[in-house]
Amino acid sequence: MEDIYINNTSRANSYNYSNVTFAFNDFKGKDGSAMNVVTYIIIGIGLPLTLVAIYALYSLVEKDHVAPIYVINLLISDIIQFSCMIVQMVPLQDVKLSETFFYIYLSGLLASVGFMVCVALERYLVIAFPLWYRFRRTIKTSVVVCVVVWTVPLVFFFTFLFIVDSKVPQIVSAVFLLCPLPLFIFFLGGTLKALSASISLPTDEKRRIVGILVLVLLTYMLLFLPTIIGFLAEGARNNTTFRNLYVMLLRLSPLADFVLYVFMRKGTIDKLLASVCCCRMDSNDIRSSSV
Repeated sequence: MEDIYINNTSRANSYNYSNVTFAFNDFKGKDGSAMNVVTYIIIGIGLPLTLVAIYALYSLVEKDHVAPIYVINLLISDIIQFSCMIVQMVPLQDVKLSETFFYIYLSGLLASVGFMVCVALERYLVIAFPLWYRFRRTIKTSVVVCVVVWTVPLVFFFTFLFIVDSKVPQIVSAVFLLCPLPLFIFFLGGTLKALSASISLPTDEKRRIVGILVLVLLTYMLLFLPTIIGFLAEGARNNTTFRNLYVMLLRLSPLADFVLYVFMRKGTIDKLLASVCCCRMDSNDIRSSSV
């Protein structure tokens, strides 16, 4: 994880790994200034949109609608990330304070990955086990799951404060980020397999669920896999361009979560998915008629 940090050379002999200077805001190379500008744009666009989304979900709760608890927590984790980005864009002289914000940011990031898994699991259960999910789903269970998702990253990274060897946090973080990949693939594959047998949901709801699972998988592969490579591959960590790339991709993840929230709402996205499906059906008809 030292690729997101830089050592303060004047204090290198005074601080161990847990006291290195946080430099998540310090992009290297000739593209550093442009990358910082992109970060400001991400914050300026993503933070207000995320706040609006949280307000919209809160309004649903007030109207006695079922609260999408996992999505609300996902957006809260994004707010934490945006807040830390704002602080990180201002160089901090206090090493301990910089390190604290680094761990808060990573805790929010890993919590967001955990809630992505919860959202994908929920969509899978709706299709694969609709009756079981309808009767077993309770607010208490959702709250317990949310507490666990928030607790695990905090335990991991506050433990890392006492670890001197920098390779241990890198490996553990990479494994933590890599674990959801087979789950996302399984949820998508299981949903597609069970889709034809599901008769309790309307067609537009099925399209939305599949779209959500595809979006979650694509978001994960595009935004998080480069970070996993960066944590595990020493050559990738030493490559300035690649390091800047995966740090910026991580900063884009809250915007991807907002797109996920939009996908979960009824309306325009249903029309888009319907048009895509219609185009696919038309192309299949043309192909079959030509044969």
